[in-house]
Amino acid sequence: MKKNHYSRRNILKGGVAAVAASAFPAPMIWAQDIKDVTLRQAGTGVSAYNEVAAKVKEDLGFTLEMTALDSDAVTQKVATQPDSYDIADIEYWICKKVWPTGNLQAMDVSKITNFSKIAGTFIDGKLTPDSVIAQGTAPHTVGFVDAVDGKTFAKAPTGWMTLIPTIYNADTLGIRPDLIGRPIDSWAELLNPEFKGKASILDISSIGIMDAAMVCEAMGKIKYGDKGNMTKDEIDQTMAIFTEAKKAGQFRAFWKSFDESVNLMASGEVVIQSMWSPAIAAVRSKGIACTYQPLKEGYRSWGGGLGLSSKLSGVALDAAYEYINWYLSGWVGGFLMRQGYYSAVPETSKLFMTDDEWGYWYEGKPAVGEIKSPQGVVMEKPGAVRDGGSFLERMGHVACWNSVMDENQYMVRKWNEFIAA
Repeated sequence: MKKNHYSRRNILKGGVAAVAASAFPAPMIWAQDIKDVTLRQAGTGVSAYNEVAAKVKEDLGFTLEMTALDSDAVTQKVATQPDSYDIADIEYWICKKVWPTGNLQAMDVSKITNFSKIAGTFIDGKLTPDSVIAQGTAPHTVGFVDAVDGKTFAKAPTGWMTLIPTIYNADTLGIRPDLIGRPIDSWAELLNPEFKGKASILDISSIGIMDAAMVCEAMGKIKYGDKGNMTKDEIDQTMAIFTEAKKAGQFRAFWKSFDESVNLMASGEVVIQSMWSPAIAAVRSKGIACTYQPLKEGYRSWGGGLGLSSKLSGVALDAAYEYINWYLSGWVGGFLMRQGYYSAVPETSKLFMTDDEWGYWYEGKPAVGEIKSPQGVVMEKPGAVRDGGSFLERMGHVACWNSVMDENQYMVRKWNEFIAA
């Protein structure tokens, strides 16, 4: 493994101040000032790992306390309790909900060491120069504000970011190929009566509605003007189709956390469902066949980042910038890429992966040796190829991003009626 052992703490202990100043443009923080700092991070379970907190303590010298919540609970916490967290580990669609509350502070990109290496998806929305930006709340549309006190999102990149991007992925349906026994190639299969009582969709409205839209459009039932910004009529039609399926017994359950989806799939109670990459990794780590199925209509995508509470200041704020720079320096990116995510700064993350791991996860190459999860559990045998192929094959076929619509309140009400039906 190729590893970079530089950290502010180690450099300062060695007295190499000149190197520290050039490697870390953020304000200089002496070890004695930060050893008692505790940063409280609120986010979802897909990136809240004890290994990350332990590595922060080892490399930076301060304490990171992580609280794992479901997406809706994180949104509520960030929007209403700015004193209860220091760092928000959230998705970009959540930023659209919470930024107007004023509970996050804009971040100075000049303090971000690897800003120039951040993937274009988060800067101008372009995966490649010829990319067509997908429907929904694409990260770059809510990624910048015009000033440190900016209240609205900027139309183009500026010196102030709402979130510092960390990870992203192309999501699809998870299936149990051993229990289905035939090819699956369309989102429409989620409502196929063949899977009555063995299907599931996630109960997070802003994400679930996008899965539902992919299904309805694939079935030929609805042609949306913009899946990421539906009209009331389109919302009504979508929920009517899913409510009818629910009443007919199509769904075994609804889930909010990836742990719930793991249990449903691993037990065989569900054979096709909305799924996230860590859940696929967890099921496979149990030795159970589970495929993150590429579908002809494309992927539903999302991006995540770190935001700072408006209440954060002083040495704690300096420590938070230190943490963010450390986060983008590669170790965390490499760790999370082993569960199928993509790092927002792939150049640094590659340094913390073997050539075989990088080839498998990023380039779509057959595995040479065993492929292991972030926790070191064998997931794939030699010769395996990642579901959906390479980064460009997967992220190049994104149909929509997780979204917050103009009619969000109406959509949430209709979604809750569907769940309660």
